[in-house]
Amino acid sequence: MDIYEAVTSRRAVRAFTDRDVPREALERVVSAAAWAPSASNLQPWHSYVVTGVPLAEIKKRAGERLAMGDPWDEPEYEQYPPALKSPYRERRSAFGEQRYGALGIAREDWEARQRAASANWDCFGAPAALFCYIDRELGRPQWSDVGMYLQTVMLLLRAEGLHSCPQMAWAKFHKTVAEVLSPPDELVLFCGMSIGYADAAAHDARTGRAPLNETVTFVDGL
Repeated sequence: MDIYEAVTSRRAVRAFTDRDVPREALERVVSAAAWAPSASNLQPWHSYVVTGVPLAEIKKRAGERLAMGDPWDEPEYEQYPPALKSPYRERRSAFGEQRYGALGIAREDWEARQRAASANWDCFGAPAALFCYIDRELGRPQWSDVGMYLQTVMLLLRAEGLHSCPQMAWAKFHKTVAEVLSPPDELVLFCGMSIGYADAAAHDARTGRAPLNETVTFVDGL
């Protein structure tokens, strides 16, 4: 797949079929993603690629917690600043309106929004997932390295005809994931990623992007 096509066709898919993802494809993706850039070649990511019974167990345990109304785990990092300033606040709000509006959920219907959000912890029906960890002693530059790694994974998945959805939501149930994966104590769960074949029958609106002049400044030479 052309790299531009991979970038522009990549989106956060929130409805997958149950078609199995070939193990060979997942191995090709994570093997190639190891070449993602990182400062001083630290390669600060540690990923668990999960399918089959282990993933079903994670989903089941997360679902049981949701059904019981268990509170989220104590956060291990701050996902958003307490008070988002403009224009980030407006962009986040617009995403929520589009996401839930496409599902026919009114802004004030908090219970319906919660039910829709709960699909995160079923990986939106995906049969494969990646859980990405980072050493808790590393700093912000290394977290940005992990972001470049995850983007590389998602673009390579497109080359395999697969889609994905990166989900910081899994960090809210990091203890549940750890019960199944048993990661070393020094690792922090940054995010999960649902992986599979998109359900073409599902209405999954794609969010737009800010105008280029809001995010990019060209400085031309004389």
